Amino acid sequence: MSVSIREINHYVNTFAKVINKEKVPVYSGNVKVGVDLGTANIAISVITEENKPLAGALYPASVVKDGIVVDFLQAVDIVEKMKRDMEELLGFPLTKASTAIPPRVDKGSRKVITNVLESALFEVTDVLEETNAAAAVLRITDGAVVDVGGGTTGISILKNNKVIYSADEPTGGTHMSLVLAGAKKIPFEEAEKMKKDKTKEKEVFPIIKPVVEKMAAIIKRHLQGFDDVETIYVVGGASCFSEFTKVFQKYIGIEIVKPEHPLLITPLGIALKGGLNKGDERGS
Repeated sequence: MSVSIREINHYVNTFAKVINKEKVPVYSGNVKVGVDLGTANIAISVITEENKPLAGALYPASVVKDGIVVDFLQAVDIVEKMKRDMEELLGFPLTKASTAIPPRVDKGSRKVITNVLESALFEVTDVLEETNAAAAVLRITDGAVVDVGGGTTGISILKNNKVIYSADEPTGGTHMSLVLAGAKKIPFEEAEKMKKDKTKEKEVFPIIKPVVEKMAAIIKRHLQGFDDVETIYVVGGASCFSEFTKVFQKYIGIEIVKPEHPLLITPLGIALKGGLNKGDERGS
């Protein structure tokens, strides 16, 4: 890792401060745009050509499941609205964007996600694997990146700045909510809300801990044969629990690093990897 976790946290905290802000500084230069169609949220991230966070937005949505768009029209409507709102906030149009998919998603699902952005009038400049996007923010050259999303948990193993292995498993935040709903005998939507309430973490985590242990066991299995991996970097919204890394550390037995605001790592990384909108293309 070429930079410290403190530097990474500072960078991500800067991005967190611009999320859903109603006003941003006037900016006339080139920007890069990322659109993340997640299981629990759709995110748009806008950064300058120098990679400084400029603006961003999160919108709760359930239009994607396990990397597959399950409600195409609603997905397009949400991305269109977020795009319009972002353009109004920034004062100029956004025409190009990159996006991301979980590792090993089939070509058909990849195409549908591209179609969502294109239907929202974005030119898609790149489609990344989510863990690769996260690695761009973490600036790692060696190690493993685990992205714990709403529907799936993905892993990429890097060596000398190249991905040498990737996989994706159907377990994530949705499964935590299902377990919580069953234990508490409450509707899934109520469990989702309870899971995200930081004031109830001490009550919630012991209930969903078996899901985290299952994730750790899955990651440990995927690491077999990669004995030179010394560090796992964990990102994704479902990893936000304060005890999450301790469970992974116990079951996997190697160093676990989780940056602040893990939910924002992948959306920020998507923007870092492409979607350049040039100021001279705005017609101004």
